[in-house]
Amino acid sequence: MRIAFFTHYFPPEGNAPASRTYEHCVRWVRAGHDVTVITGVPNVPNGVVYEGYRNRIWPQKENIDGINVIRVWTFVAPNAGGLKRIFNYVSFMLSAIFAFVILCRRPAVIVATSPQFFCGWAGLISSYLKWTRFVLEIRDIWPESIVTVGAMKPGIFVRVLERLERIMYRGANHIVAVGEGYKNNILSKANVAGRISVVTNGVDPDQFQPQSPDLEFRQKLGLENKFVCSYVGTIGMAHGLEITLRAAQLLKEMGREDIIFCNVGDGARKNQLIEQVNDEGLEQLVKFPGRFPKSDMPKVIASSDCLLVHLKGTDLFETVIPSKIFEAMAMMRPIVMGVRGESAEIVRRSGSGIDIQPDNAEQLATAVLRLCDDAQNYQNLCQNGRTFVIENFSRDRLAEDMLNILVAVGSR
Repeated sequence: MRIAFFTHYFPPEGNAPASRTYEHCVRWVRAGHDVTVITGVPNVPNGVVYEGYRNRIWPQKENIDGINVIRVWTFVAPNAGGLKRIFNYVSFMLSAIFAFVILCRRPAVIVATSPQFFCGWAGLISSYLKWTRFVLEIRDIWPESIVTVGAMKPGIFVRVLERLERIMYRGANHIVAVGEGYKNNILSKANVAGRISVVTNGVDPDQFQPQSPDLEFRQKLGLENKFVCSYVGTIGMAHGLEITLRAAQLLKEMGREDIIFCNVGDGARKNQLIEQVNDEGLEQLVKFPGRFPKSDMPKVIASSDCLLVHLKGTDLFETVIPSKIFEAMAMMRPIVMGVRGESAEIVRRSGSGIDIQPDNAEQLATAVLRLCDDAQNYQNLCQNGRTFVIENFSRDRLAEDMLNILVAVGSR
């Protein structure tokens, strides 16, 4: 079957949407399908084009592990909200439609994935232009999510986007949501009950295997002989990582300077948080080592003693299931889960971590102290996580589940 996949993010970008798309597509190629990914030049999160790529007007082709990749021009902008970011999204939509029409043979099915709203519209419009079945993958409820974090204020523009959101849901032949919470949110806005499925995030347990800490990495960051609680991912407006500063201050007041928070990644809030760390004299307790390539993530996780997963405490984020929880489980690292809803239930059901209320620094400090001081409980959480994730969230099975949906939709 010929599959066309529209995605704003793709390797060598290493964020969760890029990883999910690649790991699904490469498995579909191995299963004998012809997969073309239409994406932009890699530039996330800083809006700087990666070395070896150029942001050209005419689409560029490459092949990554058997996946045909078409890279289109976009108005490149950092992932920090604002009007420039909207231009980035809209330019991708227009360029992707152009590249698809000019360069792609008619596929059996088109897939388009959020979290970028206009990427979904690129897939929908392209499906009309070539009379092709369309599957919409929803990883983020947009524009609701950007209003929730304060990147955009409610008003007429948001109402227009919400109207377009509902049209997009109704126009898709099938919708794939990454969690039951997303599914329920979509159903509250559009009558698509007969054509919506859930395919969660997951992990490749062969790629994320338990391993010893990288001593050079820990030494370079001044983490020797410390208990390290790491957050790994985007440091953005939605993630509320001020909690790590407040928890570090509480632990410092207890005399527990043997515990360090390590916020690994980049994003719109990083520089402000670093300034706050310096102002409050927490440089030795809260670290910001920057962004690492996806290939280094196993090393980063292995060099941490536990993983913090956190989003601000809003109702919308109760629908989110961050893929990083599965990576932590696979590598036998306990989770401090600061996300309510389905994610917290997964952690509780797996017995792989401790859930806390979002934005609650006292609970974060208490959870990390418990992990640091109770060796037996720590080991139990580690073992429980890997066993659970292999049985329930293996990427091979999830990619097959989504492929079965594409085959069913594309063969109609």
